[in-house]
Amino acid sequence: MSLMTIEQVDKFYPQKTGSPVQILHNISFTINEGEVLGVVGESGSGKSTLGKILTKIEPYQHGSIHFKGQSIDTLSKKELKNFRRQVQMIFQDPDSSLNPRMKVHDIILEGVRGFGIQVGDKDAFVRERLNEVGLSSQFKDRYPSELSGGQKQRVGIARALAVEPEFLVADEPISALDVSVQAQVLNLIRKLQREKELTYLFIGHDLNVVRYISDRIIVMYNGSILEIAESEELFSNPGHPYTKRLMNSSPVQHPKDRCISEVSEDRPDYGAVKSYQQISDSHLVAVH
Repeated sequence: MSLMTIEQVDKFYPQKTGSPVQILHNISFTINEGEVLGVVGESGSGKSTLGKILTKIEPYQHGSIHFKGQSIDTLSKKELKNFRRQVQMIFQDPDSSLNPRMKVHDIILEGVRGFGIQVGDKDAFVRERLNEVGLSSQFKDRYPSELSGGQKQRVGIARALAVEPEFLVADEPISALDVSVQAQVLNLIRKLQREKELTYLFIGHDLNVVRYISDRIIVMYNGSILEIAESEELFSNPGHPYTKRLMNSSPVQHPKDRCISEVSEDRPDYGAVKSYQQISDSHLVAVH
């Protein structure tokens, strides 16, 4: 069942001089309940902007977005508050997303208080949320500056989960972390999704990481969707040249495992997306 439907969404950013710059071009897809939908692409492809639009952090100019069948543009004040509780975000940089003047205890309770959620024993509630993300209760009295990068991101995850959301946008949640802790946080995110039956939009630039966690994958380039497919289908039968370039740029154990043998060094210009070719029931490839 569809949880969120995005139809023909465009996004522009104004400039001090000249015409606005279009960041997203005619974006359309659906997010199904309980799935992990990955979004992959290089820097500047519009991935993070898309995530901010879906959480109503950023506005969009054209198209429509429906959450549980209701347009997110026609929400009343009460409905908007409920939407923000149900749709949470895990940010890329835990340093900038946590208030340095608040202790972990208050960071986790910030959303709970804001949404008026009754939790009973607040200390016990915080301990439970910390335990869910693999942190002991001793962390509740620490400030963000006293935490490592991985610990900060775990606190950010605990804060998002504290309000019991249905849909989480994870915007490159491991890219700012040391390699030594990336796998730990990635496995935690996947574990929590399964245990709580959450729906994720998982944004990343590493195709192998996105493949590991996602049920389906969207490939983006220059603000457009170039391919959508189930994860294993995408890797076994990539349809767009850019998808093949991404696969070829990922580390492999042996050169013979690469998707294609040669890749131009030039940044390709595929032109505007005119339509989509259906390769299989759930596999769409852009036609230029």
